[in-house]
Amino acid sequence: MPHLSDNRAQNQAAAKAAVLIEALPWLKRFHDEIIVVKFGGNAMIDDDLKRAFAEDMVYLRYAGVKPVVVHGGGPQITAELTRRGIPSEFRGGYRVTTAESIGVIRQVLAEQVGGELVRLVNEHSISDHGDLARGISGDDHGLFTGVTRGAVVDGETVDLGLVGEVTEVDTASVIAALDQGLIPVISTVAQGPDGLLNVNADSAAASLAIALNAAKLVILTDVAGLYNDWPNRDSLVSVITTTELELLLPSLTSGMIPKMSACRDAVVGGVAKAAIIDGREKHSILLEVFTQSGIGTEVVPA
Repeated sequence: MPHLSDNRAQNQAAAKAAVLIEALPWLKRFHDEIIVVKFGGNAMIDDDLKRAFAEDMVYLRYAGVKPVVVHGGGPQITAELTRRGIPSEFRGGYRVTTAESIGVIRQVLAEQVGGELVRLVNEHSISDHGDLARGISGDDHGLFTGVTRGAVVDGETVDLGLVGEVTEVDTASVIAALDQGLIPVISTVAQGPDGLLNVNADSAAASLAIALNAAKLVILTDVAGLYNDWPNRDSLVSVITTTELELLLPSLTSGMIPKMSACRDAVVGGVAKAAIIDGREKHSILLEVFTQSGIGTEVVPA
């Protein structure tokens, strides 16, 4: 007669096998496809979550997917500006960016945030051919070109300084990295008409996903997904069309609007699906990509 512990081990093994089998159609679907992942929220500042994210990117790569990571770095930028005695001001949810702060922003994004993420990915890689991740700044090789933009606050358009929106994407450097089997890690500044511009990472990720003809855009955030009746926790939306989202956008909180707008823009621009997921949950990206139910909120064409 088998022991109870034997039965438990068999059940655990069967459960693991079921998870692997469930992933099979998604492994087929996304094999050799590009998935753009916007890294943000608590995942950027919690060490355990950062390590789990790096593991997920390596897993995707070795599973045959081509992940491209796009990141911002709001908390780290604020901390460094404060350390240097440079004030931070926000208008309409955007950081007012000056000639004094733009260089600091680029340095923090490319070297501090991006540099740490590249290091973590490379620590988890098992490649015999060197490092797996490559950092790319948005102003390198003409990756992002942009123009300045303002914001509307209380019905008035306000000046944000050197804040921009992406108008052109040159994917050559990203494609070159992918062709070498690497994971591009991209910081979000753009080259403007007169110098560098600070661009919103959600919007930049959507622009890049469109330009790369990505199979999916995934945006990490600090909530479980989109709620159509916040703070009612039972109103979590699992799937929403771009048309439905367009109607819901004006009622969203200021923090969710750029994320959901990026998902809408990506899908309207030709990306098959976009999703926001809870970056506070370890390995949430793997659940989103490789399971039937997914996690968070998925935006699909109307």
